[in-house]
Amino acid sequence: MLQNLEQKKSFLISRKKYPKLIAAGMSNFFSKAEVTSSGRPVLLHNEVECHLLSAVDLEPEDHRHFSLLKSGLLILTTHRLIWLPSYSASTPTSASAIPLAAISHIFSSKKSLKSVFHSPRIRFQVLVSSDGRVFDPSSGSGSSSGSGSRSVVVTAVIRGKGDCDGFLVKFWDSWRARAWETTKTSSSGSGSASGSGAATGIGGGLYSSDGSVRMVGVAGILRKEQEMWESTDKSLQDAFQDLNALMSKAKEMVMLAEKMRQKLLSGTSSQTSGTNDEDMGSKEEMQDWLLSVGIISPVTKESAGALYHQQLSRQLADFVRIPLERAGGMINLIDAYCLFNRARGTELISPDDMLQACSLWEKFDVPVMLRKFDSGVMVIQNKSHSDEEVFARIKSLVTKPEALRTGISPTDAAMTLGIAPAMAKEHLLTAESKGLLCRDISPDGFRFYINLFPEIDPCNMYL
Repeated sequence: MLQNLEQKKSFLISRKKYPKLIAAGMSNFFSKAEVTSSGRPVLLHNEVECHLLSAVDLEPEDHRHFSLLKSGLLILTTHRLIWLPSYSASTPTSASAIPLAAISHIFSSKKSLKSVFHSPRIRFQVLVSSDGRVFDPSSGSGSSSGSGSRSVVVTAVIRGKGDCDGFLVKFWDSWRARAWETTKTSSSGSGSASGSGAATGIGGGLYSSDGSVRMVGVAGILRKEQEMWESTDKSLQDAFQDLNALMSKAKEMVMLAEKMRQKLLSGTSSQTSGTNDEDMGSKEEMQDWLLSVGIISPVTKESAGALYHQQLSRQLADFVRIPLERAGGMINLIDAYCLFNRARGTELISPDDMLQACSLWEKFDVPVMLRKFDSGVMVIQNKSHSDEEVFARIKSLVTKPEALRTGISPTDAAMTLGIAPAMAKEHLLTAESKGLLCRDISPDGFRFYINLFPEIDPCNMYL
């Protein structure tokens, strides 16, 4: 009873003291987050995904005045907590985010009998500015230590199946690492490792050099084994630290390549005149090389868990957008697999994972699709891709005087369409099935000619 009275009293005081905070409304509490056309979050500079949880509710303690986020996908990155609404009924503008810089405290989970019967919960304290919004250091509004700010406890209720303990550990690590500060201040070098070595005895007596009693007999053997295991464990930790440092340097190289690619793109757009074909070709080649350097934050089974294929499908849809534009709206599945794996670096995926990720596009609202030709060849194409435009270009090719006499080969069509010969052959066979072309098989291969009798139905040619 007394506790309820204290809560009501604190609420009345806060309403008088922070009228703007209460009048902020339901939708202005959390920061907005941008998402791609496939539903993936748009990451900030140097931001990397760490862990994901599905079916998560975000409930501020003053939920009568602040917004409640129900049953969404919670993504932990090195900079933010990103909440995406359910993909079945969501709009790209409804995604929300909480900067890790705005979190002042993370409560440790307490195991009790009551916790067995309800969903796992993660509680953390968020700084709120006087205008009723979560403190966002990137916007420059508000201050984490200003007089017009206070803190609100937010509870993340995990109603889906996920590794809550693993998420909490990654949450603590990301919050303590403070990766969002690396862009503002240069990181200081790691301090020199200090450790005390095992004391060595003098003359093999019962006392070591520091005055402690030596362990002899069976206890001495066990102690020696323990020291050996500790030394091995330390060596392994040092090796993994070197590997982590190497991976961080690789990420820096990826970000540097992305910066160089953006500068090249801006340079080519601003200098449209005064450049020869050789310079333009070298710039395009440089852009292709930098584009395939890598993905900064690839989706992994460790970070995505049960949502691995869903998130991989959405990231793949974002990745193939530029290769599809350069390939004319259609690309072979094998070529896309090689490009995607090369961009992922060490986080390679299997062909089965690639095929399963592409098959999930039918369930998601993404601008690409997986297509299978009658011959069995599978390709990735834009949904806006039209076969009629391809057929029109093929028809203009086969109606040329030389093509009317000798026909065209898949290589000729590939040069005209700007695609691979295997893909051009599939387009020619599709045009033949539509009655636009006819085919001649010779020892030299396939030759395609314009169909001079388009009024004949190929499905009922004996009519």
